[in-house]
Amino acid sequence: MTTIPLTTLPRSVPLLDVNRDNGPLRDEMLAAAARVIDTGRFLHGPEVKEFEVAVAAVCGVRHAIGCASGSDALLLALLALDIGPGDEVVVPSFTFFATASAVTRVGARPVFADIEPATFNLAPAALERAMTARTKAVIPVHLFGQCAATEEIVDIARPRGIHIIEDAAQAIGAKRNGRAAGSVGTIGCLSFYPSKNLGGCGDGGMLTTNDDRLAERLRLFAAHGMSPRYYHRVIGINSRLDTLQAALLLVKHQALASWTAQRQANATRYHALFRQTGLDGAVGLPQAMPGNDHVWNQFTIRVAHGRRDALREHLTRRNIGSEIYYPLPLHLQDCFRELRDRTAALPETERAAAEVMSLPIFPGLRADEQQLVVAAIADFFAAQQSRAA
Repeated sequence: MTTIPLTTLPRSVPLLDVNRDNGPLRDEMLAAAARVIDTGRFLHGPEVKEFEVAVAAVCGVRHAIGCASGSDALLLALLALDIGPGDEVVVPSFTFFATASAVTRVGARPVFADIEPATFNLAPAALERAMTARTKAVIPVHLFGQCAATEEIVDIARPRGIHIIEDAAQAIGAKRNGRAAGSVGTIGCLSFYPSKNLGGCGDGGMLTTNDDRLAERLRLFAAHGMSPRYYHRVIGINSRLDTLQAALLLVKHQALASWTAQRQANATRYHALFRQTGLDGAVGLPQAMPGNDHVWNQFTIRVAHGRRDALREHLTRRNIGSEIYYPLPLHLQDCFRELRDRTAALPETERAAAEVMSLPIFPGLRADEQQLVVAAIADFFAAQQSRAA
């Protein structure tokens, strides 16, 4: 195992540094905010429509509909598809809480399915096993910036009339065999939370679809079900992407392609550094599957044999940021305990939760900072080997 001298490297590495991304755009962002303030059009301003058009182009769809958050996007998708009590929706258990909570909020039942170990995404075979006569939709999550096996999921779901709602919150710009995340399913859901690849200065979300009628229905549900004003056709919610967020995201959107390329370069550099230090055997490295354009919202390694938490503590002592996405699968959360008796075994989900750890990979991350991350991990495993000897 090759080591890297720590004395030549920086003293700390943050998990995320949004100011490195925002810094070069600061003046342009402030000018955009000032324009909105001067017009006073804080809702429904022209920047909202302009940003919707820009996102539709990135996702390769006819319609993009702004909303208040990625969580609201999932809820609105379910509402617009008339999913409710008595219906089941298949979701991965290894994902952020919002994927499943949206299902329960409309009165439907989330059915948890296992993941593919190589991608952390919903396993098509597990989807097929989880479906019943009550299944009305499936929500594949494009986790960590890599598309799920969409072709296989489409082949399973569409012949049965099951809707596909893509949770692309972490995957704007990702593609599978040339098809962009958010363009394959009935509806796609995006998030602009600040830590996302295209992150705003607060919350924000977007829905994508190629269905003209469904686009109108999504807009209706996001506006209290109101059309025309004060006439309510359905019971919707209040979920708007405000003009200020749209204006700021329009500025940042210009850098998305460059930031994606930097994330991809950082992932390539991590793989090279892990190989150079001989750690690629000790650490399970994430892989981009054939046909996938991975946008690397996270660089998530696996650390087996119960050493993950010790490694994270070691990195924390070295002032190196890391995070565990996600330490407890959804099917084991207290709020879903009533579903446990009806949940199939999810061994890959539980193994991932015990092993995963995400390392810094944000666009402004420097090569010497990545060297420090890998050097510190190498130091941890060297000490483990020394104690075992």
